[in-house]
Amino acid sequence: MSRQRLVVIGNGMAGARTVEEILDRGGDFAITMFGDEPYGNYNRIMLSNLLAGVEDEAGIFLNDLAWYADNDITLHAGARVERIDRRSRTVIAADGTVTPYDKLIIATGSSAWVPPISNISGPENGFREGVFAFRTLDDTRGMIRYARDHERAVVIGGGLLGLEAARGLQNHLGDVTLVHALGHLMNMQLDERAGTMLKDSVEGRLGIRVLVDAMTTEILGEDRVEGVRLADGTVLECGLVVLAAGIQPNAGIARDCGLPVDRGIVVDDRMLVSGEDDIYAVGECAEHRGELYGLVAPLWEQAKVLADHITGRDPRAAYTGSKVSTKLKVAGVDVASMGLSAPESDDDEVIVYTDPKRGVHKQLIVRDGVLVGATLVGDNSRAAELIRVFDRGEALPEDRSALIFNIGASTGETPVAELPDDTQVCNCNGVTKADICAVVHDGCKTVSGVMEKTRAGKGCGTCKPLVQRIVEWAAGGEAEEDPAASWYVPGVPMPKAELMAAIRKYGLRSVSSVFDKLVPGGEHDAKSKMGLASLLKMMWADQYVDERDARFINDRVHGNIQKDGTFSVIPQIKGGVTTPAELKRIAEVAEKYQVPMVKLTGGQRIGLLGIPKEQLPAIWADLDMPSGYAYAKSFRTVKTCVGSEFCRFGLGDSTGLGVAVEERYQGLETPGKLKLAVTGCPRNCAEAYCKDVGVVAIGAGKWEIYVGGAAGAHIRKGDLLATAESAEEVLRLTGRFLQYYRENANWLERTYAWVPRVGIEKIRAVVVDDAEGIAEALDAAMEASVQAYQDPWKERAEPATPGQFRTSLPLTALPRVPVRS
Repeated sequence: MSRQRLVVIGNGMAGARTVEEILDRGGDFAITMFGDEPYGNYNRIMLSNLLAGVEDEAGIFLNDLAWYADNDITLHAGARVERIDRRSRTVIAADGTVTPYDKLIIATGSSAWVPPISNISGPENGFREGVFAFRTLDDTRGMIRYARDHERAVVIGGGLLGLEAARGLQNHLGDVTLVHALGHLMNMQLDERAGTMLKDSVEGRLGIRVLVDAMTTEILGEDRVEGVRLADGTVLECGLVVLAAGIQPNAGIARDCGLPVDRGIVVDDRMLVSGEDDIYAVGECAEHRGELYGLVAPLWEQAKVLADHITGRDPRAAYTGSKVSTKLKVAGVDVASMGLSAPESDDDEVIVYTDPKRGVHKQLIVRDGVLVGATLVGDNSRAAELIRVFDRGEALPEDRSALIFNIGASTGETPVAELPDDTQVCNCNGVTKADICAVVHDGCKTVSGVMEKTRAGKGCGTCKPLVQRIVEWAAGGEAEEDPAASWYVPGVPMPKAELMAAIRKYGLRSVSSVFDKLVPGGEHDAKSKMGLASLLKMMWADQYVDERDARFINDRVHGNIQKDGTFSVIPQIKGGVTTPAELKRIAEVAEKYQVPMVKLTGGQRIGLLGIPKEQLPAIWADLDMPSGYAYAKSFRTVKTCVGSEFCRFGLGDSTGLGVAVEERYQGLETPGKLKLAVTGCPRNCAEAYCKDVGVVAIGAGKWEIYVGGAAGAHIRKGDLLATAESAEEVLRLTGRFLQYYRENANWLERTYAWVPRVGIEKIRAVVVDDAEGIAEALDAAMEASVQAYQDPWKERAEPATPGQFRTSLPLTALPRVPVRS
């Protein structure tokens, strides 16, 4: 009997969590998921941390692309479903492909609400240049990039998202103003006094200007943002505008196919769309008993009920609504809210404590002896206890002050032993004390391990201290240190130095031999293969035994895979210097193969994008240029300025030195990608100060070498490693630094993280002063790698495997939407 076909429209937090719950219950479906974004599933809550620079992109993903393959899920990433055909029980994607379903889950989430503001739209149905919503990873990336070139930003919306956007933007530009149309901040969660107190804290502690009762009416500027105009005529100059004024459910696809939609898609207590037997809706797009939910905890509760029902685990499972509470830091200020923010009748009892000097405000609303609402600003020490009694509807003590103050206690922390088992520790992911204790009692006694298994602390992160306390208590004392935290790759239980020593001792020259010899049971871990392959190439150079299944797809076909399954071709243009003949060949290839996009890159090269895999060898042959390695964890490019050859300010031949550096170290395997630059004077036209290695001419034949810089999602000026007396010394010290980095950095650790972790003084002592007596060995190892270089695009003549460049798109013949004649 064939499995039922389950289609999920939406790959966000609600959709992916629902699928996880279904899998946990043993649901036997052939699952297909569609997501608008070309990624796996990430934690949208953490976008504010990404914007603020306290989290990197890798840290916000909940399920990477490998998770879908491991669970036999077909994921159409970056594919929008445009129509549901209920009669034929199919969904139709934007590219015309049709996917049949037996069961359908709509988890389309929500999108940013756009206020009626004049001049906000751009020429092609998007926003004007400089205007951003704050909902997706791409939104966040765009804000970070754009903020680098501007000094002032205006954030429209004084709710949680707007406050977090304003706080995050402070890390990228100097002047941030938050504009809120209503009378106080977070008006949906806080009363007026609490909102005013929060405003005072945001302005006084953080330096963010806050305007309330301020309606934005117009975006100023012709081609790009130059400011905003408010309803009272006030003009705020800015180069960047962020919309964070609220969200609206993405219910259009349901409405268009005739499903019941009010504010959201109307569902019953089983999360079935009203009147349907096989179509569900979950998350921010769903309207249940007249309520929409935008917080994570209710979404998780919905996902569990839906999974119970669709798998048959508990057909009587019912979602009856959520008692919403939040406890978090808003722009650095402790805030908690639950239930009512203001009394609804004269019989409601209100207890208020305010301390303006400390920025603390606490309000409780009690009805018939039960807590029905609470607001805390500036002090969350009692929040966990208040949330517990609110959720349970417990009768309150007559002495209400004990609920607000930590009377007779040195801290506000309730001892873990006194917390009931059903205390919800992580509101974001619905994890209780009992859930955490169960994992500890099953043998996992590390905080990171418990967080991984339960997801506690994986949301906003404010519960991490409590998670640690519970793990320590359940473990009978102290939590164990996670040994895996020091492993070079997750599948081999050894730190890098120990792993390299074992590889040398046993002469392990292939990835499979490392697993067979060093992993208990010899289990091969797919997530570890790429890191091991890079390490072995670095260690053994031309003696490395290549196994193609140890490579990521980019490294197997020597091109960067794009979201549609095609690849990029970026030939090497050393130092950004090319010739008319090379330019002509690139143009002829682009015309011959009808390349969809020809793009100048930030590394002073020319990229051809949208290339089918089977065309790669022919294009490489026609170009007759080396690979630019714009796809690997390797040495990529050296950016240069024209230097002393043409520039009247030039103090050194930056072009010649940049070409020499790239010729010597081209394609070098490294733990993280490397981008270099050589600039001819301190004016820094090649942006050398913010590269992995940057070289700056300072006159008299001397060059300064900077290391550990960055100008991507992370911004860091490099540290001065040395002042070289000649170009030859630049080449030698650059190679030595790179080899020391290759041998000591963690897998995927970029130089901007490795240099401050090790310390520039330590690195300078080893690389420049030879304090450890290993300079000669570093130089020799680098020389072996340089001599082992081979242009990977030469594989066009003899493919490494029969299927290396075999046609892969489309993967299957897909039915098309019928077209009327």
